[in-house]
Amino acid sequence: MTQRGLFLTFEGIDGSGKSTQARMLAEHLRETGRDVILTREPGGSAGAEEIRSLVLEGDPDRWSAETEILLFTAARRDHLERTIEPALTAGKVVICDRFADSTRMYQGLSRGDLRGLVDQLHSLMIKREPDMTVLIDMDPHTGLSRAKGRQGAEERFEDFGPALQRKMRAGFLALAEEFSDRFRIVDGNRDMDSVARDVTKIVTAALR
Repeated sequence: MTQRGLFLTFEGIDGSGKSTQARMLAEHLRETGRDVILTREPGGSAGAEEIRSLVLEGDPDRWSAETEILLFTAARRDHLERTIEPALTAGKVVICDRFADSTRMYQGLSRGDLRGLVDQLHSLMIKREPDMTVLIDMDPHTGLSRAKGRQGAEERFEDFGPALQRKMRAGFLALAEEFSDRFRIVDGNRDMDSVARDVTKIVTAALR
C-alpha cells in the first residue's frame, strides 16, 4: 500500500450493492476519524461527470466498444489528476465506486475480446492500480432485478440483459484470481448490514 494514503475500490455487477457498501464504509471510517474521499467512476471530477452521461445513458448500441474504452479512459485520467492523486498525496483514504477493473470487464469483454486494448491504454494513461479492491459477488439474476428496479436514466448497460451480467460475474471472479494480491471477495447475497460488517473487517485490517 502507498505511504501517502489508501486507494480502495469497489467492483461488482450491476445491482450488487457495491455503491451502498462504498457509502457505508466511508461513513464508518469518517466516524473513526479518517479523512475519506468517496468518489465514483465514470465521474468523480467535473470533466469526468460530463463523460458519464455520454456513456451511461441512451441506446445500448450508442457507442462501439472501442469508443467506450477511449471515453472511459479519458474520464479516468481526469478523475485521477483532479481528485484521486491529490487526495492520496494529502494522506486521505480514497474509496471509489468502480475503477479500471470495470473497464476491463464491461468494455474488454462485453462485445468482443478487447482486454488487450484496455490494458494498453491503462498502461499509457493511468499507470496505477488500487491498493485494495473489494468485489461484491452477487447472483446475476438478483443483481439485474435490483438494478432495473431503480428505474433510473443510467441503465444503458443493464439493457444489454442477463447474459451480459452472467458474463461479467464470471469475468470479475477471474479478475480476482488474476489480481489476487489486491482483491477481496465478499458475498453480496445477504442483507446489507451483514455485507458491511465483512467489508469493514477487511478494510480495518488493511488500515492497520
